[in-house]
Amino acid sequence: MNPDNPVVRLCSEGMRAEAEARQNDARDLFRRAWETATDDYEACVAAHYVARHQPTPEDTLHWNRECLARADRVGDERVRAFYPSLHLNIAKACRDLGRLDEAREHFQRAAACVDALPQGQYGDWNRFAIAEGLRSTGGLGPRPVDDLLADLLSGLCARRDLETLGLILPAYLGDLGTDDDRTRLATALHMVHAARGLPEEDQEALGRAITALA
Repeated sequence: MNPDNPVVRLCSEGMRAEAEARQNDARDLFRRAWETATDDYEACVAAHYVARHQPTPEDTLHWNRECLARADRVGDERVRAFYPSLHLNIAKACRDLGRLDEAREHFQRAAACVDALPQGQYGDWNRFAIAEGLRSTGGLGPRPVDDLLADLLSGLCARRDLETLGLILPAYLGDLGTDDDRTRLATALHMVHAARGLPEEDQEALGRAITALA
């Protein structure tokens, strides 16, 4: 996004106000951004931030839907990377309202376009949230490996084995249920298993998890 765009500049100021715990200022800046918008692209950007400061899930859902509608009207490469986050935000609002079927649909739509996200922490954060949303709304079916890994990861956390957690967690938390995701997780588990740095009990649990994935 162009940092010199008036709407983008107001939204950046709003995010800075949020970081400084000036919530009223942030809300006012985002509202000014909405009022300043002169086309659908700018309105899409502003609506995303206005949605962050709504008093009810219904209002949050309304603004996130407004954001999605404006992105659809733009319909070009400028908004392509917005869609995973747009559907994720709508899904979260629907889940807060207890509308799980609708939430699941939008989590699935977010997962379908997740490759549009940039590489890095922002993309990872969205991917993790989408995967969690799919699990919480039944978009991903239960797997035997989940219970095995839950126990294993709890033990690693208790021992503060950060190196092993750093290898497994990104693949585990970002698993959207695709074949590529299963391969990514299996590869991480194989690497840890091959290093043989875990206690014997954990090595055995790791082996069972690898077998369950296969």
